Amino acid sequence: MSEQRRLPLWAGRTVALLGIVLVAFTLRQAVATISPILGDIRVDIPISNIGVGLLGTLPPILLAVSGFIAPRVARGLGPDGGIVLALLLMALGHLVRAFAPGFAVLLLGSVLALAGTGIGNVLLPPIVRRYFPDRVALLTAVYVCIVGMGTAVPAAVAAPVAAQLGWRFVLGIWSVTSVVALVPWLVVIARERRQRLSDAAAVESPPAALVTRLWRSRVALSITVVFSTSTICTYAAFAWLPEILGDIAGSTPTEAGVLLAITGLISVPGAFIAPLLVARLRNVGWLIAAGVASFVFGYLGLLLAPATLTLLWVLLIGSGSILFPICLVLINVRTRTHDGTVALSGFAQGVAYALGALGPLLVGLLHDMSGGWTLPLLFLLAVALVATIPAITLARPAFVEDELAR
Repeated sequence: MSEQRRLPLWAGRTVALLGIVLVAFTLRQAVATISPILGDIRVDIPISNIGVGLLGTLPPILLAVSGFIAPRVARGLGPDGGIVLALLLMALGHLVRAFAPGFAVLLLGSVLALAGTGIGNVLLPPIVRRYFPDRVALLTAVYVCIVGMGTAVPAAVAAPVAAQLGWRFVLGIWSVTSVVALVPWLVVIARERRQRLSDAAAVESPPAALVTRLWRSRVALSITVVFSTSTICTYAAFAWLPEILGDIAGSTPTEAGVLLAITGLISVPGAFIAPLLVARLRNVGWLIAAGVASFVFGYLGLLLAPATLTLLWVLLIGSGSILFPICLVLINVRTRTHDGTVALSGFAQGVAYALGALGPLLVGLLHDMSGGWTLPLLFLLAVALVATIPAITLARPAFVEDELAR
């Protein structure tokens, strides 16, 4: 993908830019709003511990399923139409959850909202490529940071707002942001109906073989492995890091919660810087290796000296999350066509989120089997080391379509 001719961000693309920013802000609200107010919800709606576990497992499962569905949605409705569908599903899901009379309807609303989230996840990278081919890295950095804000804000305000206005208001209010995000995309679609985009020829679908046999592409598999490493390690940290720190480092529950929050905060500057570096480094393998090394040294620190430099080990584990924005940029820069980008985005995210859902489960099983945290940490260490292989295979520029055409 070429980024040679750089245009001003507002050069006929202001509405699309606004749409990308607003969609990015909506993409984690369905995930972030439930857990802080779960106690309030359980007062009105009886939810068993199994039900709580199911609500916690839904996000990676729905993100994985949507990863495989989204490319078909894009082919049927176009990427802009797919984004509109995603936002409608999110808005409807938020409202269904807010008015749920029982657990089954609450679960249905979560499925709808998370399905929309998954479709939006997959389609946003190719949307960035379509409207900002000259600024893929910058726009990816911006929207990844905004996704982080869209995770932090709902989680931070959920409990205090629920105390004042009730949990139903907290769940329902986020439908407003999804509806607001619809507006620029409806404007974009209306413009396209009046006038075809000047680059329409560049977004024609490639032959089906180029988008349905991604298992045969070394580039596609390499990006998927890096993406999977990031999701497994990240979801495992969300699920188990506070308990790990309490058991092996002597952290109090409050300290462990703060340390978990630090892993999220340290990822923000990395999420902004990493995409820009991908666009500038000749060998992106070194950047992937840096993310892998952060995970590896963080896990080794917890294994060998958990109580001495706990903050450093947590900072390193959080820094490993730069693999996520790296993959988002690679999805764009290692494909030649718009539909190739859609296919790779769905493939990589579908597989990665499916494995991400299994990560916390395997960590818990290994903990139960061994009675300690050495075996689970060795498992996460091995997962991180697997990503050294794509750090080598992605060192040289290559494109998915070229590999599949051979």
